[in-house]
Amino acid sequence: VSQPGVFLRSFVALRDQRAAWRSVLEECDPLMESLGNLGEQMNALSRVRVSDTPLRAFPDLQERLQFQLLQAVDLLSCLQSIRDSVGGHVSAALQLYQDSADGLDVAVATQRSSVAPSLADMLEWLQDAERFYRRFLQRKTLLLTLRRDDRAQLEGAAKAWRSLDSPDAEQQITDNLCRLAFFLESQ
Repeated sequence: VSQPGVFLRSFVALRDQRAAWRSVLEECDPLMESLGNLGEQMNALSRVRVSDTPLRAFPDLQERLQFQLLQAVDLLSCLQSIRDSVGGHVSAALQLYQDSADGLDVAVATQRSSVAPSLADMLEWLQDAERFYRRFLQRKTLLLTLRRDDRAQLEGAAKAWRSLDSPDAEQQITDNLCRLAFFLESQ
């Protein structure tokens, strides 16, 4: 069974993609805060006649909101490619395991060593990572449902975005990658 190679590639991809995921999320955070601020500004603007205030010098406030939303959506495509990459590796590992599961002894699947986790452990860790990256769909839904004419929704966008963070799940991925460090280096 060539499972260790497939698992190795999956975890290397996971390790590499995790840094990219964090980077993109860090870029999205200020954009989401900006959307909230713009929502507040639009709400305030709706209560005054702009032409009677110094704000008349800023006729492009609506366009700024749209620009911020488009920037967030552009970054979303990066998150999707990361999720797709991790999902593809996990699927390949799971398929290989399923193809050979009938001939694989339970003792072999659960056997660990000081430098290599068991196949069962690695399968579980890959599934945990895939669940974590599936949260992308919730972020995508949030962005796709934002409407620039819904000021309350825009004001709450940053809070809703942050509510999708999952520091415990991300820490679990970090811990699992640490457990795999010797295995990854020995391959």
